[in-house]
Amino acid sequence: MLQFELTEDQRMMLDTVKRVRKNVIEPNAKRWLDGEFPYENMDALAEIGILGMAVPEEYGGIGASVLDTVLVLEEIAKGCYVTAMAVLGEVGTQCRILSHYGSDELREKYLPKLLKGKCILAICMTEPDCGTDLGSMKTNASVMNDRVVLNGAKTMISRAEEADLFVIFTRVNNAPGTKGIGCVFVEKGTKGLTADACYHTMGGENLADVRFENVEVPIENLGLGEGSLRKLLGAFNTQRCLNPAICLGMAEASLEESIRFMRDRKAFGNSIGDFQGMRWKVASMLTEIEAGRSILYRAAATAEPFPNPTLAAMAKIYVNEMSIRVCSEGVQLHGGYGFLDDFAVSRNYRGVRYGTLGGGTTETLRNFVGRELVERMDLETGVAGMGLF
Repeated sequence: MLQFELTEDQRMMLDTVKRVRKNVIEPNAKRWLDGEFPYENMDALAEIGILGMAVPEEYGGIGASVLDTVLVLEEIAKGCYVTAMAVLGEVGTQCRILSHYGSDELREKYLPKLLKGKCILAICMTEPDCGTDLGSMKTNASVMNDRVVLNGAKTMISRAEEADLFVIFTRVNNAPGTKGIGCVFVEKGTKGLTADACYHTMGGENLADVRFENVEVPIENLGLGEGSLRKLLGAFNTQRCLNPAICLGMAEASLEESIRFMRDRKAFGNSIGDFQGMRWKVASMLTEIEAGRSILYRAAATAEPFPNPTLAAMAKIYVNEMSIRVCSEGVQLHGGYGFLDDFAVSRNYRGVRYGTLGGGTTETLRNFVGRELVERMDLETGVAGMGLF
C-alpha cells in the first residue's frame, strides 16, 4: 500500500518552522522589499538548525533529505519570499556542491559557519551573454601549477554582496563547449573579485554583477575540473525541486489569504465567500496546488543524493506555472487590495514570477523532458518506466 503521509519527525520539524514563520518572519515580510538582506530571519532559522539542513552530520549539520528541505522551504515561503530565497542559498545547490566537491579545508572552514548563519554562499552561473546556453560560457579558470587564475564576469547573482564564498561555474583551461565546464570556489576578499548589487527585482531582492580579474586561488579551490558539467547539473537538479518548493509555499499562502478575505469581505449584503463563482475559484486553486505538491514531493523523494532529472524538471515546470496562476487568482480575489504591498497576495504574485526563470527556464526544461521521452522511453514498459512512487 502506498503511503502519502509525513513522518512524525517531519511534522515536528514543520511545527517548529511554522512557529518561527508566524512569530518572526511573517510579521515583517514587507520590510525586505527594498533589497535589505533578512539577517534577523536567518539568525532565527539558524537557531533551530534549518541552515544546516544540507550540511553533513560530520560538520555539525543535519544532512537532511531533499524532501525534508522542500517541506521547510515551502513553509518559510508562506511567510516571506525574500527570506525563502536567502535560505535557498544556504540549503541548495551551492552548499551541496561544497559538501560533495569542495576540499577538506574549505568544508572545515565554511560548513560549520554556514549552519550557524555566519556564512553566506553565492552561486555564479549566468553571464551577460550566456544564460541557459552553458556551452557559450566565457568565464575561464586557467590552471597554473599549484594555482588557478580566474577571469570573467557573471550577472544577476543573488546574495553576492553578502557572500563569504562564491561557487563559480566556469570554463577550465579554455576547453570548448559544455565539456569544458567545471567549478571553482572563491573566498570573499580575494584580490580581483568585485560584486556590485546594481539590480533590484520585482520580488524584493537585489542581484549583482560579479567580476573576476586575474583572481588567483589555490589549486584545491578547483572543485571540479573540465568535463564535470554532468556532476554539477546533477547537484543542480536539487535546485529544480527547491525552487518550486518556494513557489508552492507562496501559492498556498495566497489561497489561505484569499479564504480569509472572502470570509470577511462583504458585497451586496453577503460575504463574498457565499458566491458560487468565488468558491469555484478557490476550489480550482486548491486542486492545482495539490497536483503540484504530489509531483514535487515525488521528485524530491527520488534523491540519492540528487533527484531524478526528469521528475525534477517536470515538477519545476508544473509548480512554477501553477503558482503564477494561483497567485494571480489570489490578487484578483482581493480586488484592488490585491495590488497593495501591504497584502501578502501582492508580494506572493511578484515572488512566484521568478520561478519559471531561475534554475532553468520552463521552456528549456520542456525541451529536456521531450528529449528524454522521444530518445529514452522504454518501448516495453512505456511512460510508467520513467519512475516509481
